[in-house]
Amino acid sequence: MSIGKKARNIGEIAEGKAKEITGKALGNAKMARKGKAEQAVGKVKQAVERGKESLRH
Repeated sequence: MSIGKKARNIGEIAEGKAKEITGKALGNAKMARKGKAEQAVGKVKQAVERGKESLRH
């Protein structure tokens, strides 16, 4: 996995976590759900990149 893609995926996970925490703190359920969804997307992308990398080696 390239460092750029890995950093982007980790950034997406972190951004989602921040939205989730902010949503919970403000009592905004929609924002909290959106944050959880962004985390899931980042984790899936990271898993796909890992899978691609394992097939290359």
